[in-house]
Amino acid sequence: MDAIRAFIAIELPDTILTEVGNIEARLKPQMPPDAIRWVKADSIHLTLKFLGQVPADQLSLILSSLRAAIAAHVPFMLEVKGAGCFPNIHRPRVVWVGIHENDHRLHAVQRAVENAIAPLGYPTEIRDFTPHLTLGRLARDVRQIDQKKIGEVVQAAAVGSLGKWEVRQVALIKSDLKPSGAEYTILAEAPLSGK
Repeated sequence: MDAIRAFIAIELPDTILTEVGNIEARLKPQMPPDAIRWVKADSIHLTLKFLGQVPADQLSLILSSLRAAIAAHVPFMLEVKGAGCFPNIHRPRVVWVGIHENDHRLHAVQRAVENAIAPLGYPTEIRDFTPHLTLGRLARDVRQIDQKKIGEVVQAAAVGSLGKWEVRQVALIKSDLKPSGAEYTILAEAPLSGK
């Protein structure tokens, strides 16, 4: 049985991806060389649920469950602003820019995705959902002094608003891991229609 690597995410408009790319370009020269594996700006998305390896014959069931769960939600606004590190700026492993919402609709949609997919054998995430856009991941062997430098650069970055957009759908996305980086293909979308 064939399987694909997949996840459920919200795609961003090109205008915001351009702004995110500008932030990456501003941060990169300030970082220790080869310390961070940067994500290509045009590949950045807001992940709601990582599925991992999905049997190809289960995709239609995932999509129908996703569409049913998402249909009741109405479109909502999100804003990209701020920057930080996971787990924190003192021991960074991931560098990110933040996602801000005013009315918790994003969290409601993310919970709906989790609840729709869990009965299909995809365990519910234990950690709290922290919406963000991953800019890069630190290499495994980054020295502590370089980790400190990365945290300081991110903390000083003062990333203001990179833009707002209306979320109208979520996407089921295929991920192909290649030597040049991950390549993503949208398999299908589930609209937020409020019905």
